[in-house]
Amino acid sequence: MTNQKNPFGEPIESCSEEPMTGFFRDGCCNTNDQDHGSHTVCAVVTDEFLQFSKSRGNDLSTPRPEFGFAGLNAGDRWCLCAARWLEAADAGCAPHVVLRSCNESALEVVDLEQLRMHAIDLN
Repeated sequence: MTNQKNPFGEPIESCSEEPMTGFFRDGCCNTNDQDHGSHTVCAVVTDEFLQFSKSRGNDLSTPRPEFGFAGLNAGDRWCLCAARWLEAADAGCAPHVVLRSCNESALEVVDLEQLRMHAIDLN
């Protein structure tokens, strides 16, 4: 996992350790062939996005203690499925992204310019 890159070809930066995110729950949006959802977009979730995701069948706000999941709140950073982020963007409710913490694999699903428009970590 240590060789994974962000969309700029640089080492991927941590997305969040509180809450612990990532397909591998390692704090980064690392991925491999087992990650069929491509959890590669580091997003700062909003209430609007959480409601959107719940309406699409993926409730990220309700705690699920049986899975060690406390539920997300607005402002939390989370490695989202690239397709779900794109779906939210198309619906006008995409959350901001931390582009240096996104995985370059997200570019297989989402256009870099779309991610740049929502990035909070670019000067």
